[in-house]
Amino acid sequence: MHLKRLIVAAVLLPLIYVSIMYLPSGYFLFLVVFLSLIATSEFYSMYHVERILKYAGILFGVFILCVSSMAKDYLPDTIILSVMAIIGIRLFSKKNPLSSLSDISPSVLGLLYIPVLFTFQMKIREIGPEWVIFLYASVWSSDTMAYYIGKGIGKRKLYAEVSPHKTVAGAAGSLIGGILAVFILKAILLPLLTVSAALIIGVMIGIISIIGDLVESMFKRDAGVKDSSTLIPGHGGILDKIDGALFAGPVLYWMLIILGITER
Repeated sequence: MHLKRLIVAAVLLPLIYVSIMYLPSGYFLFLVVFLSLIATSEFYSMYHVERILKYAGILFGVFILCVSSMAKDYLPDTIILSVMAIIGIRLFSKKNPLSSLSDISPSVLGLLYIPVLFTFQMKIREIGPEWVIFLYASVWSSDTMAYYIGKGIGKRKLYAEVSPHKTVAGAAGSLIGGILAVFILKAILLPLLTVSAALIIGVMIGIISIIGDLVESMFKRDAGVKDSSTLIPGHGGILDKIDGALFAGPVLYWMLIILGITER
């Protein structure tokens, strides 16, 4: 299992780095749409969303991301329109009103949870492609450190009802991993980032990565599945790999504004 994880990471990470850092922004939109499409499909499959609502949610997710890239002033209206459309589709696709809320809820939540949160990564890409690398490298460093420290010395459970394998030691590892990654990335990619700003961002990413991971664990436990899918050998699904980044993306964007690194 560990060998599979290392092989997949060795192949995918250089490709992701090159596509984000050196290809035009249009390619990043394609990458985000591609990842969002698969992750949203995984989420809908976990909850057995009806086919018409599943396809509608995926389609509107792509619509939201494209509007975010090309006409972001209309993004709030686009999100509201998409939610209204999904509700309307349920109204006319099934005449029986029973279970209408349980039909609509995962469709709308999947839209807000994945494509809408992904729009913040597009905002980060506008600030600079190095910040997208910064986001994913720090989140994945947090996840990796949490995994190995938790497995090595973790005994006390962090939140057993949601994720029985996560420990307090693993959560501490996530903080350590986030802070270490941020300072390494500061030296390599962002030398102008101050030490205090790097420390604040590292702590925030370490914390929010834990929350993002627990949120997906909550959904998977509710749906009765171990992984969002088996798409990536040794890693699970796309959603399993981006859950922390989905939550950390908005937080990083807001931190960049609050710390004066960029303007809204």
